Amino acid sequence: MAALPPYASTGQKIWHYAYRIICGLIFFFLIAPIIIIIPLSFNAENFFTFTPKMLALDPEGYSLKHYRDFFTNPDWQVPLWNSLKIAPVATFISVALGTLAAIGLSQPHVPFRRAIMATLISPMIVPLIISAAGMYFFYSRIGLQGTYWGVVLAHAALGIPFVIITVTATLVGFDRSLTRAAANLGAGPVRTFFKVQMPLILPGVVSGGLFAFITSFDEVVVVLFVGSAGQKTLPWQMFTGLREQISPTILAAATVLISISVVLLVTLEVLRRRSERLRGMSPG
Repeated sequence: MAALPPYASTGQKIWHYAYRIICGLIFFFLIAPIIIIIPLSFNAENFFTFTPKMLALDPEGYSLKHYRDFFTNPDWQVPLWNSLKIAPVATFISVALGTLAAIGLSQPHVPFRRAIMATLISPMIVPLIISAAGMYFFYSRIGLQGTYWGVVLAHAALGIPFVIITVTATLVGFDRSLTRAAANLGAGPVRTFFKVQMPLILPGVVSGGLFAFITSFDEVVVVLFVGSAGQKTLPWQMFTGLREQISPTILAAATVLISISVVLLVTLEVLRRRSERLRGMSPG
């Protein structure tokens, strides 16, 4: 936030500091429910609340036992590995199809571009429970309901809109004369794409892929509809654990997911800044 100029009036100074306080309160309101989970995951007792020893900062009130349970208990390890097997494959499909769709829709001669774009990003707009129910009935008819590839394709469908949006935003600053120059020099469409276009739009592609990965890794509603016990993911295990048995290990699992999300979001910000530098929108 810019500093106040020396000639600012009293009203401007009051608004300046009031605006900071309001932003701080909003940030605290949004982040507090997430941050409070982290210290609770180190609770030495099987409680979801802060114990007197924790509040007194007594070392005996803290323990790693919930993390040990998370990383050793098969009830948690199997869902974790299922998520790690599903999310990368779904992300790859989302990136491949979403990137091609974004490049195609960026061409001015494509008819009904707006209608096609609205259809492709509809999974972001339609309530998730409706998408999940539709996928359930559709997959039941074609034999994909309750299968690994059914869950992968469902998560890929949810991730494609994120890839399309980020790649489309990257293509806004793309200089199309570069592809025409490559074609004039004898490069084919495939070679032009991988040697000229892909390096410039790569930050948008990777950003969309990270969003798609987060969507797949954290998704629970769709997998409840189209998955089976063999495809139980980590969010599914957390959901059923809250409903059937209250275990503080859920807090450790939530902290692990928060850590993964933070790392991915930091990566997204680094890629966003790199994309802006490549397009000349910010100083190097």
